[in-house]
Amino acid sequence: MISTKDIANQFKEGIITKNPVLVQLLGMCPTLAVTTSATNAIGMGIAATCVLICSNVFISLLRKLIPNQVRIAAYIVIIAGFVSAVELLIKAYFPALDKSLGLFIPLIVVNCIILARAEAFASKNPVLPSAIDGLTMGLGFTLALLAIGSIREILGSGSIFGIQLFGDSFRPIMFFILPAGAFMTLGFVIAIVQFACGKAEQKELNKPIPVPAVKAEVEEVTEEPAEEETVMEDSEIATQSDESEVQA
Repeated sequence: MISTKDIANQFKEGIITKNPVLVQLLGMCPTLAVTTSATNAIGMGIAATCVLICSNVFISLLRKLIPNQVRIAAYIVIIAGFVSAVELLIKAYFPALDKSLGLFIPLIVVNCIILARAEAFASKNPVLPSAIDGLTMGLGFTLALLAIGSIREILGSGSIFGIQLFGDSFRPIMFFILPAGAFMTLGFVIAIVQFACGKAEQKELNKPIPVPAVKAEVEEVTEEPAEEETVMEDSEIATQSDESEVQA
């Protein structure tokens, strides 16, 4: 049975410490291509999250039945089935988003994040932890895309979710809409996240040792010589008794 602490750790890893985009640097193709706007970023993130959850659950259910020799091919077939379903739903209910994302929805099939979680986690763990892993990694992927897409849309178009933020005097920086702007924005966001994670780790290492633990260690150290003295006294008594027996 999965505990609350394990669930919290999975959320922390998926969103922060093992973020698939900002830490593991997976899924770079959709990250750079579809983050021209926050809307596209959320659309791609939600689609990938749905595929992640469903494929993780299905692969976890079949993990003992799939032969080891064909596991990668089996994972791709399973992922492709869920991607097709998500693509049809987007075409039916969100045609504008489908037109905007284009080919990148079908390319979720070969997204490194989904295949990596299937191989590293879902194939080795029960259903519930696998579903939570898909959710947390999908959230981390979505939040990373949203951060990059929001920055690029604000600086490159002067808007967020299509809503204009500035007046007519604002001149958008078209550089951020271009591929070079995607690389630069991604680099800055990764640098900020790595800096924050490094500060948090340093703060964790610099935490003082609790006083009770130090006292316990001191007591253990001070008790050891007393034991040695007792052993020495016993050995001296034994030696003296041996000498007295010899003299007798």
